[in-house]
Amino acid sequence: MEKKPYHHLSDGTFRNPEGSPKRDPNVKWSYKIFNQEKKKLDMTISEGHVLEKNIVLKNLEKYKDNDYIAWIGHATFIIKLGDTTIITDPVFSKNAGPLIFGPKRFTEPALKLSEIPNIDLFLLTHNHYDHQDMMTIRRFPFKNSKVLVPLKLSKYFKTNGYRDINEMDWYDEININKNLKVTFLPAVHWSKRSLTDTNKTLWGSFLIEYNGKKILFACDTGYGNIYKDLGNKYGPIDLTIINIGAYNFYPIMPYKDKSIYHTNPEEALKIGRDLKSKKVLGMHWGTFVLSLEPIMEPPIRFKDNAENYGFNKEDALIFKIGQISKISDIIN
Repeated sequence: MEKKPYHHLSDGTFRNPEGSPKRDPNVKWSYKIFNQEKKKLDMTISEGHVLEKNIVLKNLEKYKDNDYIAWIGHATFIIKLGDTTIITDPVFSKNAGPLIFGPKRFTEPALKLSEIPNIDLFLLTHNHYDHQDMMTIRRFPFKNSKVLVPLKLSKYFKTNGYRDINEMDWYDEININKNLKVTFLPAVHWSKRSLTDTNKTLWGSFLIEYNGKKILFACDTGYGNIYKDLGNKYGPIDLTIINIGAYNFYPIMPYKDKSIYHTNPEEALKIGRDLKSKKVLGMHWGTFVLSLEPIMEPPIRFKDNAENYGFNKEDALIFKIGQISKISDIIN
């Protein structure tokens, strides 16, 4: 029989790449402690963190004929590359959880779902509620778009009227057109939406190659040795978009500012370096309270530590929610 890849287990579930960190089995999650600590957070949003809607709509029109990247919030980006407009992990709900439960947004999406441009390609990295948002999937206005998902996640789209759904395993490649290729790559994370489905669906990151340029849209990820391997195989990466928030669960977890499934800002820069990235863009912060670090801390630490990992400070990019930047201004 053909040997299964390391990340495929015999019971049909998945695991992280070989050598990845493992969660301490003795740690017990406590909603009580989390909610007590969460109340201590300063929820003051820095001025300018969110652009006014009229500016976002004006810039969307201004750049409609250009290649661009727009941050809608959290891990949701709209990326226009030639004739293809991509959306990543679209979440437009008011909370990240089933029905009315789960963490509530403290910043609104830059655009309403009804205001987004025509989407050709829908990328979903994994099934957590702050990434796979069923309200958004059900109401998505462009169900004729091509959907790329990890293994075993196509059912959520089939039952909601999508037709072009492509499940991908790690290292699978799909040519979108003659200028655009997408490869699904490993990440150090996990999957779960209910009490009985832990790691029954895959997770991962998307490498987008367009006209000789490479953009890596990372799944939620912790640091792992796999990134040096990916850097050697796929680097240099022109732009890595990576999570820099949701890393502090102390005192529930034994160490402050450390999570095996979400990089802190320094670990995100370390991954950027391993991937031989020219620039790194921080995401997954400033939208939901998923952890216990100060809500505006991630971008400060990200910028302040850039030079320690071989980046110029200006190459550790932080967007405002609603910011739209031309690809040519980011990738030289």
